Amino acid sequence: MKAMRYAAVMAMLGLAACVPATPEGEAIELPEGVLALVAPGQDVNSARIEADGCYWYLHRGPVESTYLPLLTRENRMICTRPQA
Repeated sequence: MKAMRYAAVMAMLGLAACVPATPEGEAIELPEGVLALVAPGQDVNSARIEADGCYWYLHRGPVESTYLPLLTRENRMICTRPQA
């Protein structure tokens, strides 16, 4: 029974690795107004606008790279339209 649970967990982890972690879209040049809002430490050169209307950037960590929302100094997402 323990072996079946272990196998099931490993199968789920294996399938999770197949899901793309990056949103679709191409990197864009940010407008000056947006650049003025961005908190330091974020890669604005990899920024893109996604379907949700918000800006995302590629964070390259020590283990993996993933897209994170571009944030202001107040830790608010920067979006082109208000969030619902």
